[in-house]
Amino acid sequence: MKQFVDTIIFKINSEIEISCMDSDISSDKALYMINFIRPLFEELRVFIHQYTFQDNNEEISFFKNIKPFILSKLIYFNDIYTLELRKPNGSKEVLKEYYKKKQIAITDFCNANLDFYQYYRSKATHLDKYYFLRGHENYKLCHNCGMLDKDPLFSTCCDHRVAKMLAYDMLEIYLQQRLQDVERQKVIEINRASLPNNPFQWTGTKIAAIELGYAIYAAGVLNNGNTDIKEIMTYIEASFKIDLGDYYRTYLTMRERKKDKTSFLTNLINKLLRKMDEDDKL
Repeated sequence: MKQFVDTIIFKINSEIEISCMDSDISSDKALYMINFIRPLFEELRVFIHQYTFQDNNEEISFFKNIKPFILSKLIYFNDIYTLELRKPNGSKEVLKEYYKKKQIAITDFCNANLDFYQYYRSKATHLDKYYFLRGHENYKLCHNCGMLDKDPLFSTCCDHRVAKMLAYDMLEIYLQQRLQDVERQKVIEINRASLPNNPFQWTGTKIAAIELGYAIYAAGVLNNGNTDIKEIMTYIEASFKIDLGDYYRTYLTMRERKKDKTSFLTNLINKLLRKMDEDDKL
């Protein structure tokens, strides 16, 4: 089973890394990921229908850790798809209120499942046979788990609840980023209003602009190095009319590049040297 499961997890993680490199996940991106993950999840269902677990520990591990991890990705992208699809076209205050309502819903879910949250987060195991073994449901413990309409061969009392917890952990980060984006847009608009009107708009990639911003920050060439990265990125966004999104997460991705970690800057150097060589021949 391990090889089959590892292959599915690798495919999902790889696609997330490629398709959702920054935190600006549109409804189209979320729908794409749903359509990517769902068939893999169904493959897992078919596999488990035919698979015989070696012992209770293997079955508990699957329904406590493996299935919830995969299902949480599906729930996460489904929630983002619904959120972005229903996002209001109002003011920034309306948008903030919209995202905060979802945060409240997550808090309500946590409060309603507080005992289980504490059990799972503390890595307790004494109730695992009721929570994560098929056919061992205890309805006094799982009265709100909705087991009546679940696939009995692919579900236990609480695997879906764990998946939802994990999805909400990710969604909370997503919502925080969306709220920060709203605030950042307000700052950018204020800064843009204070700048003289210019015809320049960044037409390169977002990653290239972020690479440039971090290079300026690392070199300390503004205000004798007394400028933080947030100020530099905000100025780039305001000056060149671009939204850089979660630039720190993009920076982490840049750091993990296997080949050229500064491909944009390298390209700039090469083009400048080529230009100099061409001018020398004139």
